[in-house]
Amino acid sequence: MLFGLDGVEIGLIIVFLCLFGGILSGFPVAFAIGGSAVISFGIIAALDSAGILIHQAVDTGSDAYRALIAEGVRPETISKFRYPDLALYAEPLFPRGWEVALDRNVGFIVNRINERVLAGQSIETLLAVLMFVLMGITLERSKIANDLLTTMARVFGPLPGGLAVSVVVVGAFLAASTGIVGATVVTMGLLSLPTMLRNNYSPELATGVIAASGTLGQIIPPSIVIVLLGTLAGDIYATAQEQRAQLVGCSDALTYLGEAAVVSVGTLFQAALLPGILLALLYGGYAFGYAVLNPSKAPPVNTGETTGEIITRNEALTWFLGVPVALIVGFVALSGAGLIGSQNYNVDSFSDASEGASLRTNVSPQCQEAMIELHGQQAWDTAVAEQTAINDAGGATASVRLSEDELTAAIAAKIADRAPLGTGIALGLLLAGLVLAFARGVAPVDDPRPLAVGAFGLVLAALLDIVLIGPTTTPGVTFLILLLPILLVLYGLKAGAAMLGRNDLVRVVFPPLVLIVAVLGSILGGITNPTPAAALGAGGAILLAAFRKLQDDGSSGRIILWTTYAIVLMILVGVNFDLRVGVGETSFEQWVAFLVAQGAYLFAMFGLLYACFVLWYGGVLPAIVRETAKVTSMVFTILIGSQLLNLVVISFGGEHYIQQFLRSFDNEMVVFLIVMLVLFFLGFVLDFLEIIYIVVPIVGPVIYGGTMDPKWVTIMIAVNLQTSFLTPPFGFALFYLRGVAPKQVTTGHIYRGIVPFVLIQVLGLALLWFFPGVVTLVPALFPN
Repeated sequence: MLFGLDGVEIGLIIVFLCLFGGILSGFPVAFAIGGSAVISFGIIAALDSAGILIHQAVDTGSDAYRALIAEGVRPETISKFRYPDLALYAEPLFPRGWEVALDRNVGFIVNRINERVLAGQSIETLLAVLMFVLMGITLERSKIANDLLTTMARVFGPLPGGLAVSVVVVGAFLAASTGIVGATVVTMGLLSLPTMLRNNYSPELATGVIAASGTLGQIIPPSIVIVLLGTLAGDIYATAQEQRAQLVGCSDALTYLGEAAVVSVGTLFQAALLPGILLALLYGGYAFGYAVLNPSKAPPVNTGETTGEIITRNEALTWFLGVPVALIVGFVALSGAGLIGSQNYNVDSFSDASEGASLRTNVSPQCQEAMIELHGQQAWDTAVAEQTAINDAGGATASVRLSEDELTAAIAAKIADRAPLGTGIALGLLLAGLVLAFARGVAPVDDPRPLAVGAFGLVLAALLDIVLIGPTTTPGVTFLILLLPILLVLYGLKAGAAMLGRNDLVRVVFPPLVLIVAVLGSILGGITNPTPAAALGAGGAILLAAFRKLQDDGSSGRIILWTTYAIVLMILVGVNFDLRVGVGETSFEQWVAFLVAQGAYLFAMFGLLYACFVLWYGGVLPAIVRETAKVTSMVFTILIGSQLLNLVVISFGGEHYIQQFLRSFDNEMVVFLIVMLVLFFLGFVLDFLEIIYIVVPIVGPVIYGGTMDPKWVTIMIAVNLQTSFLTPPFGFALFYLRGVAPKQVTTGHIYRGIVPFVLIQVLGLALLWFFPGVVTLVPALFPN
């Protein structure tokens, strides 16, 4: 063997040397990856044809191998790493010649491009990448980051390390609205670094907090990293668990696991929420603690007065804390008491089928043994008892159609049990009440009568709903009953919006916050999947950017505001009315609702086109489209090139070789730790896209094929990549910041400044390692 190394090991070294050489060559990374795949395959094929590369494979015909099989050892766990004394035999890397391997690679790459780029199940999720990129670049070009940094500096500046804390807050905010690391680091480096240096901030602290906060976009949803990683991880996890189930003798993963082997991008967004917030809090806590211990290096800064009114402590406690808490606690208490709830009286025309046992028990003895080992004897005994009770009762009860009398009785029972106040109306009243309370808090000296009128409208609406509105009341009649209270509430909200608009913090934070809540709320709440939510975010970002552009030009943004109202109206009508006109008997009420929704939709489309025209006329839209096309093209080109490189590794057995090495360890946590260390060091020189599409497919079947929670595994990988993004000397975030930093800020300042934040990242990884509930808590509360 050459240099005492196995031929597969030399092949892997050649692949990665070609990859690194291609990246360092100066060619665009997206093309360097595909080129390195072609070059490395040619080198390996030439060396193999010359008889230089020899692979030492396990001799499956030896007596020692047969003895292991006789002892019950599964063939896939037998390797020369676990059993180094097994007999080996030499074979070329391409047993059937490199020509056959090349032919297979071409076929595979065509199929994979078709499955993962052009068509297939994952293409819809990948479209979310385009939408999120468009959303992030649009918000970046609309100067929202500038407004946020200025406003947050006014809020936190007077505190020790306040400017650094404001950078963390804005970094988290931009991460939740853009998800693009490079854009966030560059934007905050240009806007905040000169200000921090002028106010005598330590260059180390300033550069460290900017670089670290900019990388929050890799973990805080909507993160492009999680979209791409989740799409790949979902496929790998499903395949690996199916193979795992079949290897232990079960028919499928659902039988073996007791649940479907599925992990979605939406679930991963839920899982990433708390880890992202945790890292942001650790960053902010360090910045504040550093300022307390070193006040001269992070002094308080008075950045000027805000345009808001002076608010006393009692007024702040009353309207910002007391009243909102009372409203929320009252809503929760009334919901718990059954006074607020659903008034839906729809009844399924079929009876419910009886639930099956918690685990399938009609399995082979081999599968039964594996399931007991996985779930425990108690869980298996419980499932057997459940199945026995079902069988004694005559078997599982099938769903049957209810008679007319049974349907009538079921509807009557549901109407009798309905809550006095509907959940939808109560939630709307709660949100309106919070707006009125905050408006009173930010403008305590203004005339409170309009707000009082709005509050009276809230109380009147609640009373009318309890007294006059029931489950059988049609949406049209409900609207007419609540018309007067709605008008009173809108009158109060109009005055409240004017008061809130005069406050810098509310005026700057509220619009992007609403957009973030709309996008993430729809995903985290399981209302929709990431692709429609990303489209909503992109459209909202365009409207927001157009409104900001009109304000800068001194023009009226009334059309944009009315477009927003039209979208809200369209959603409300669609939720409350049946818009299926022409299907069966259509009432006058349905026709009116349909026409209103259609009119709102047409106006919303007009407003969106108008917003695009405003941005195009102002020279903003062409730059947004070009940058979006550039980033998206890079992502998909890297996807194709990395698939090609991955297939080169597979063609000479590299993937199988690495997986055999990892499976030689008995403890899967040790295996995962090794993978995490490898990913960490690869992150020094490779972008997250290359790691996701080159390395994860190779190690994924091992780390996703065990007992570890796939959500936890995926989020740990994402946080790990975020850590490597920061680590000197090759952290990408450091180069982004170096490119926009002033001349007096040296590379040494950046390297020294980032070290504490790398240690914070390691601390964050350790916390997630020992407390995985931080990842799994939110998905458990809001299951998709």
